[in-house]
Amino acid sequence: MLQMANYEFIRKQHYVLGKSIRQISRETGYSRQVIRKALSSTEIPEYKLSRPKPKPVIDSVKHIILEWLRQDEQAPPKQRHTAKRIYQRLVEEYGFTGGESTIRRYVRELKTTPSKAFVPLEFPPG
Repeated sequence: MLQMANYEFIRKQHYVLGKSIRQISRETGYSRQVIRKALSSTEIPEYKLSRPKPKPVIDSVKHIILEWLRQDEQAPPKQRHTAKRIYQRLVEEYGFTGGESTIRRYVRELKTTPSKAFVPLEFPPG
């Protein structure tokens, strides 16, 4: 797999120095198809998971955390659960054996959902 630096190197060799695809292939050891792919792609390559990784530790307590956070929506801000407090309650009440960082990560994922927003498209005349 090509690294981003290799993509840049191949593009520089071809576009700036004017080397042919075949010559770049001989010098770098990559096939001509890979060189063509590097030249044609303009976006940064990303790794994509084929399916989400299983989370056996957090799956058993997800519904509890979601319920607590739903109840917190009506509570005053000072009385809402923090990720640390959720972890402490899970350990005390349910004997949770996972790590605090696992709970923190899950709560962060839940809280960073984008809020609904809109921009009105009404403009004053003139």
